Amino acid sequence: MTAAVRIFAGLAAALSLAACQKTEDAAFGQKVHAYLMAHPEVIREAAVKLSENDRLAAMKASTDAIDKYRGQLEHDSRDFVANPDGRITVVEFFDYRCGYCKLAAPEVVKLISENPDVRFVFKEFPIFGEVSDTAAKVALTREGKAKGFDLYKVLMAEKALDDAALDRHLAEVGIDAAAAHRDAAHPMITRQLLDTHALAEALKIDGTPAFIVGNTMIPGADMAALRAAIAAARGGSGPAKTAS
Repeated sequence: MTAAVRIFAGLAAALSLAACQKTEDAAFGQKVHAYLMAHPEVIREAAVKLSENDRLAAMKASTDAIDKYRGQLEHDSRDFVANPDGRITVVEFFDYRCGYCKLAAPEVVKLISENPDVRFVFKEFPIFGEVSDTAAKVALTREGKAKGFDLYKVLMAEKALDDAALDRHLAEVGIDAAAAHRDAAHPMITRQLLDTHALAEALKIDGTPAFIVGNTMIPGADMAALRAAIAAARGGSGPAKTAS
C-alpha cells in the first residue's frame, strides 16, 4: 500500500468515525475535501511523516532482531574472523560471485589490514548458484579458514568464478583442491550454511553484501556508511582508515 493510499484510507476512516459521532454535521467531509484541495501540500507533508514513521519502525525492528541474534552474528565459532582481538565487530554477509561484493572487497581488505581494532566476521551467504555454494563450502573447511583472508582476496578478485578458477585459486594460496572439496562435503558445513541463511531471513537480509556494525545494518556496498558506523562505534574518535 502506497503512502498516499494509506493517507486517504486514514482520512476515510476519520471521516467515517466523525459521521458516526456527529451525524448532524453532514458538511464535515466537504470541508475536509475543500481544505485539502486548497492545501495539497498537507498530503505531501503527511506522506513524508508516514514514510519517516515507517523508516523508524523498520530501524527499530532491525535493531531488535540484531540484538536477538547477536551471538549468532558475532560469535559463531564456525565463521572465519579477521583481527579476532579487535574491539569493534563488523559482520559481512557475502557471496564470492556477487558483483557488488567484489566492488566492496578492496575496501574490506584495506579496512581489515589498516584497522587492527576492527574484528571482521565473514558470513558465507551463497545466493548465486552452485559455484557460490561450492566456494562457500570450501572456504569453511579447516584448510579454507586457515587461509581465510588470502582466499577471500583471490576469490573476490576473480571476475568470472567457476569451478576451474576456484581450484586454481585454491592451489594459488596453498590449499589442496581435492582435499578441500572432500572436506567441503561434510554435513556440518552444509548445516552452517543453512543456519546462515536462516539467520539472514530472520534479519530480513535478502541480498549481498550486507554489513552489520553494532545495531546498524548497512545493505549494499555503501562503504562510506560502513566507515561512519565504525567511527560511531569508536565513539566518534575518527573514521576507519583506508589507503589513499
